[in-house]
Amino acid sequence: MPTVLRVGPYRFFFFSNEGNEPVHIHVEAGGEYAKFWIRPVILEESRGFAGHELTEIRRIIEANQDLFEQKWNEFFNQE
Repeated sequence: MPTVLRVGPYRFFFFSNEGNEPVHIHVEAGGEYAKFWIRPVILEESRGFAGHELTEIRRIIEANQDLFEQKWNEFFNQE
C-alpha cells in the first residue's frame, strides 16, 4: 500500500494490485475510508466519513490530481 500523501489526519494511498483499474486514490483516517476516481474526481465509495470531511478530501484530491496520477503511473508502469 504505497502512501502518496498525508494531509492532516488523512492518508492517501493505493493498493499495489489495482493497476487494472482507472487511476484512483484511497483515503483513510481514524478507521474511516473512501475511494475516489481521479479524473474527474468522483467519490466511488465511502465508509464513515461525514459529508464535510468528504468535501475537504475532495478539495485535497483536486489540488493534488497531478501528483496522484504521476505516482500511480510511476508505480504501475514500471517494467
